[in-house]
Amino acid sequence: MCHDHDSRPPAPPRSGDVAERGTLTLTAADGNRFSAAYAAPAIPARAGVVILPDIRGLHPYYVALAERFAEAGVAAVAIDYFGRTAGVAATGTREEDFDWQTHIPQTTPAGVDADTTAGIEYLRSRTEPTLPVITVGFCFGGSHAWRQSAGDLDLAGSAGFYGRPSMVGEAAAAAHKPVVMIIAGADAATPLEEQRELAATMRGAGADVDEVVYEGAPHSFFDRAFGEWAEACQDAWRHVLALTDRVSAR
Repeated sequence: MCHDHDSRPPAPPRSGDVAERGTLTLTAADGNRFSAAYAAPAIPARAGVVILPDIRGLHPYYVALAERFAEAGVAAVAIDYFGRTAGVAATGTREEDFDWQTHIPQTTPAGVDADTTAGIEYLRSRTEPTLPVITVGFCFGGSHAWRQSAGDLDLAGSAGFYGRPSMVGEAAAAAHKPVVMIIAGADAATPLEEQRELAATMRGAGADVDEVVYEGAPHSFFDRAFGEWAEACQDAWRHVLALTDRVSAR
């Protein structure tokens, strides 16, 4: 299980005002209409983030996470995976009882990438045409974020929390964009050895991999309710924000 309906992200280590927040509907190049959440900082954003949620799609954790990124000075849009099979979320986000088990098997890498591209385009339409954008994903979304290091999307890099190397697959051998791997050392879903092997494969392919292991941390530790992992949460934030700072300095 990844982040549940009541989970909320921890605060970032740097904080400013949020100028805008809200849910909306985006349209991908193939005509797919899907739910999203957008948040913008009060200062001009120097980088953007497309947030790739866990298997539950766009639920309150990721709406809040978009706002957290905006607090840190980064424009953010969180996307939902299920527009093609479940339509736009009636309330803007997926409800707690949403039947994700039926819809997750119907997602495809091509669909995730098309929706990611729509998110990138939206961020640039609201900020600057050349805004550097990264993806930040969690679990299912973390796997796709790592995979996107090998793709041709107009991304400056990607970061993934507790992804699954098996979902990255052969793409790992073609990784070339900067990657942050946030690894929970006690992740019951994926052995630590598999994640380290994935990091080595991506690094060998030419990607600059920032591999961070939090010993003893459980899957989904990036949660403000996990007080014992507060320091790890702050450190994880620093690694992800370091990537946004790096790509914005180019």
